[in-house]
Amino acid sequence: MSAKLEAMSKGERLLRMRHSASHVMAQAVLEIFPMAKWAIGPAIDTGFYYDFDLPRPLTPEDLEDVARRMQETVRRGDAFAQRFVDKEEARRIFAGQPYKIELIDGIADERVSLYQQGPFLDLCEGPHVERTDQIGAFKLMSVAGAYWRGDERRPMLQRIYGALFETQQDLDQHLHQLEEARRRDHRRLGRELGLFTSAEEVGAGLPLWLPKGAAVRRILETYIVEEERRRGYQHVYTPHLAKVELYQRSGHWDHYRDSMFPPMVLENEQLVLRPMNCPHHITIYGAGQHSYRELPVRLAELGTMYRYEKSGELAGLSRVRAMTLNDAHIFCRLDQLKDEFLGVLDLIREAYRVLGFRDHWYRLSLRDPADTEKYVQNDAMWDEAERLLHEAMDETDLEYVDAPGEASFYGPKLDVQVRNATGRDETVSTIQIDFHLPERFGLEYIGADGQPHRPVIIHRGVISTMERLMAFLIETYAGVFPVWLAPVQATFIPIADRHLDYARAAARRFIEAGLRVEVDDGQERMSAKIRNAQLQKVPYMLVCGDREVGGGALAVRTRGGQDLGPMPAEAVLRRLLEESKPGAEST
Repeated sequence: MSAKLEAMSKGERLLRMRHSASHVMAQAVLEIFPMAKWAIGPAIDTGFYYDFDLPRPLTPEDLEDVARRMQETVRRGDAFAQRFVDKEEARRIFAGQPYKIELIDGIADERVSLYQQGPFLDLCEGPHVERTDQIGAFKLMSVAGAYWRGDERRPMLQRIYGALFETQQDLDQHLHQLEEARRRDHRRLGRELGLFTSAEEVGAGLPLWLPKGAAVRRILETYIVEEERRRGYQHVYTPHLAKVELYQRSGHWDHYRDSMFPPMVLENEQLVLRPMNCPHHITIYGAGQHSYRELPVRLAELGTMYRYEKSGELAGLSRVRAMTLNDAHIFCRLDQLKDEFLGVLDLIREAYRVLGFRDHWYRLSLRDPADTEKYVQNDAMWDEAERLLHEAMDETDLEYVDAPGEASFYGPKLDVQVRNATGRDETVSTIQIDFHLPERFGLEYIGADGQPHRPVIIHRGVISTMERLMAFLIETYAGVFPVWLAPVQATFIPIADRHLDYARAAARRFIEAGLRVEVDDGQERMSAKIRNAQLQKVPYMLVCGDREVGGGALAVRTRGGQDLGPMPAEAVLRRLLEESKPGAEST
């Protein structure tokens, strides 16, 4: 690595390496297809891509050929050289290349930048490494279709993706993470484990929860509702739709209209599926009079919301059009705000302990004062809310980072970023301070002075939507849920038909105690039944044979392959009940 590259940040070096690799790849493709038309090739988060208009679809053998030619160019160490030409000269150079001509026509300056390495010349502003042998470790990954400039009315091109990192070790780690992502993909595991499905007749982004998935969801809902109840929350139910005027008043109509489903006209009303739950909870608070002695009022709901996500962005349970949020809104006095914020933070930390989330960090999402379109314009309000957030976080032992430009349109928030099994960060929990909506809705409480005052709202979501949480948990545990979350906690396996009645009676005893168990009464051999239960990732297999029937016992096996031998049935029951407590570790 040259001294110039060494002096750069790692991010800048990778940007240059990846951008340079896209040029080297374009050179290789044009060596194979001299009549090809080529479009653009930027660096991306983990590598690079380039779009081509080719005479035929690329094959795996083509990718191998492209990679081999790229390696030859890398070994030669060809220099990257920049030069400038006027637009007319550029048009002559790229005559017959319609995508390049269109790009040239869109450049405001009369001079354009070109880069050349070896015989290959491309329209480009850079930046690049100095020579091709500084590119780093790369691997061509896949070919996908891509419309020119993302417009489905324009030509479909072939996009070649490549991964690139500074070292082979970094690349190998990335490839390992990709393999882990494939192994843990919640869409595949969701099908294999019978957790959820989708149907064209129902619609894209509208998942159907199957019995086993519904069982896990019910466990999560029960856990969080009970935890909230113990902490003073009152649970409500509100409609899934409302009049457009409600969202116009809240401001969501102006800021989120493009992500909302179109209004439905009913008699003289326009109704819309709600994108948020907060206007409904605000309406409940505003329906009655409140004294300062009543506050805080904590309203919670597992509220279903609807977002009109683009079809290309939908993905299993992680990106859907109908979602149920573990939502709540706390209406409090200003002097209560800090304690209420810290109380929510404590709830989040407890929920993470129970769910097994270990790797997470805290982000204060603040406004960008220069963005006058995205954010409500009220400097005093923003300054006060952000000051209070900083003060509250400074009272904890938690490290956090400021993130200007990440706030909601009406207030700053704390986002808890959880790292998933593939190393990506996702926002799971949010605590948001809101001075704006109480003003818009004219919310009040009567203070100790007998006069009306404005409350403050804390918007909070602790465990995200049920859909995103389920996707996250499937991938975190690779489908191997701890006993307390497993949809089926044990499978009873009778060795022969004469043991079936005993297995069924024992299963009824476990079900009555609140456990989730099944009896495999099929005709397969015991070994096949054990294997089936292991494939379904059932924590325990409870085998029933002559010895067990005679002694009131169960032969216990685990999904990990351990044979724990015969145990009294009541002892097995107690063991499973202990491991069924939220947050309990599995055997």
